[in-house]
Amino acid sequence: MPPRTTNTTSRPRMKRKPRINIRKTCRLCENNIPYVDFKDVELLRKYQTEKGKVLSRRVTGNCSKHQKMFASAIKKARNMALVM
Repeated sequence: MPPRTTNTTSRPRMKRKPRINIRKTCRLCENNIPYVDFKDVELLRKYQTEKGKVLSRRVTGNCSKHQKMFASAIKKARNMALVM
């Protein structure tokens, strides 16, 4: 078996910057909004993409309760043809 050759031209590894976790807070919990109405089109458009998809919790910072309300409200508004 031939001896292993070592790569003498390898670059030193770059150190990663430490990530700073910024916790997003749910805007609806801050403003004490208990329910997301499907008729509030302006609010629903803030939580959608240009193509009409629902933005994720990671992007919006919503809590799981309000994210589920947004998803169902957007689906109802789509069905009623209020949003695309």
